Amino acid sequence: MKGILGILFACFVFIMPACGGQYRAALVADMDTGLVLYKENADVQNYPASLTKIMTLYLTFDALEHGRLRLDDYLIVSKSAAAAEPVKLGLAAGSKIKVEDAIKALTVLSANDVARVLAENLKGGMEGNFAGLMTRVAKEIGLSGTNFENSSGLPDDDHMSTARDIALLSIGLYRRFPQYWKYFSIKTWTYNGKTYTNGNRLLGTYPGCDGMKTGYTRKSRYSLVATAKRDNRHLIAVVLGAENKDVRANVATNLLNRGFELAAGTPTGTVVTYSAAPTQNAPQVAPATPSATYSPQTVTYSTPTSTFQAAYTAATTQSAPRADVSNNAPGNAGVQFGAFSSRAAAQTQVDNVRNSVGVTAVIETAPNGMFRVRANNLSESAAQNIRSRAQNAGIDCYVFH
Repeated sequence: MKGILGILFACFVFIMPACGGQYRAALVADMDTGLVLYKENADVQNYPASLTKIMTLYLTFDALEHGRLRLDDYLIVSKSAAAAEPVKLGLAAGSKIKVEDAIKALTVLSANDVARVLAENLKGGMEGNFAGLMTRVAKEIGLSGTNFENSSGLPDDDHMSTARDIALLSIGLYRRFPQYWKYFSIKTWTYNGKTYTNGNRLLGTYPGCDGMKTGYTRKSRYSLVATAKRDNRHLIAVVLGAENKDVRANVATNLLNRGFELAAGTPTGTVVTYSAAPTQNAPQVAPATPSATYSPQTVTYSTPTSTFQAAYTAATTQSAPRADVSNNAPGNAGVQFGAFSSRAAAQTQVDNVRNSVGVTAVIETAPNGMFRVRANNLSESAAQNIRSRAQNAGIDCYVFH
């Protein structure tokens, strides 16, 4: 394992499109070794838009890996989730969606309502609590320039990340959850009779492309993470703040093309970094009018100080918190979902609570020989929230202390 955790550095003449304000940041790296082939404004904070959902999926996959969720579980849709805009699946409040469908809704459609469904079901019914968990996990795996305020990437002045951090997060997800990587390569997905197409234009057009995620808001402009395999190498390209969909696709294509050429036999040296005229990289800059030209140029490089090595190690080895994230902070409250004369009947209620409310309850033996179904060690607010959600789903329950 140690052989792939150290970061190698390389120095080349790297052909990249002229910036001219057409994008804000870019990076290409080897996903298996951590070799950084090119980076431009990679540590400058930008609005990540729907690239945020990579972390939402990271935590969803962690819940699946540790048994807190199953792919065939159903998640309840709250009024808040149903009201999410603008890109959405259009789920009605009180309806349910299967976990696997929720994953596909994020990877293909980038549905904001479904991102909120996952956040609320994984973290006690509160998207803000989930965002706090996202930021904590980001720090633990080495994302030093990232702060999350929501699960979807909807506009918020404090919701920020960098090309470096997005690359590390994506690599961490790939390395920790390879069994779920297939969801990022889905080109089309049909749900309730409607077919959705993945916004990643490189899927199906760029040889070896196997993912990963697009993003857009007015402030962030157009962003893309694209991954591809070729000749036993797996590369990742990150483009932030492009003027339009064509620019982000063209820049990612150029990064991957040159990356594969250089990865085949790169000498050790220094990380390459753009040192030509500065680009528009401040998140506050309004979207510019698309340029009429888009031509390549040769650039030269300086030798920066890099902290990518430690961060890559953290991103590819650190596990997300294994505590039960279906609840808020521990407390002395709980919710009882009934008492039953047989363990089988109690287990049926456990399954009902999990599928209808998204909460994992336990079976306890009562002194009178009954079997109680309970969720324990909750804060008062979490217990009241779960009680409300359960009652809305038609499950009788009460809060105890």
